[in-house]
Amino acid sequence: MMKLVVLISGRGSNLQAILDAQLPVEIAAVISNRPDAAGLDLARARGIPALALDHKQYASREAFDNALIGVIDRYQPELVVLAGYLRILGDSFVMHYAGRLMNIHPSLLPSFPGLDTHARALAEGVKIHGCTVHFVTPMLDHGPIIVQAAVPVHSNDTAATLAARVLAAEHCVYPKAIAWFAQGRLLLLDNGQVNLRDDSGSEQTLFISGSLP
Repeated sequence: MMKLVVLISGRGSNLQAILDAQLPVEIAAVISNRPDAAGLDLARARGIPALALDHKQYASREAFDNALIGVIDRYQPELVVLAGYLRILGDSFVMHYAGRLMNIHPSLLPSFPGLDTHARALAEGVKIHGCTVHFVTPMLDHGPIIVQAAVPVHSNDTAATLAARVLAAEHCVYPKAIAWFAQGRLLLLDNGQVNLRDDSGSEQTLFISGSLP
């Protein structure tokens, strides 16, 4: 069974979705850069090792990243999953896990990288918003796209209501992407795109997973 390590910073709602999906994986550890992250308690309740590595205790980003690598590698994961991990990781960290570091971002990348994605989407007047699961590269909120889920933007939406709709989509597609990785179905192409092998072994390019009301 494939082992993965999950990095979190907060309540762990995507961690909850991954656990509830009962994937064919072993979550070897959950690690947070914030000792008070509620998601750590969620992991402990499931009997999963839960560790806090407070970035404030390190003199530099590089020192923290190196310490984090040391902790993660003790578990020898095939995949590292960023699930609401709200800290930028340095290039050396990203390259250490190249091709096996996955993130979910609350927009349809490459639109709206960074923070405040829902308010920015509303300000731009977009009609479709959503989330993106991608492999992480040194460029912030960039990297080969695995799957996206689209949701409509309603005329009466606020940033909060839109965020809730996108979060529901995140909880659907992130476990799917992890399962595909565990099944060896994701093919990272030389051009930076990701194809999905179907059950027959043929490949298809996966753009949008579907839409939610």
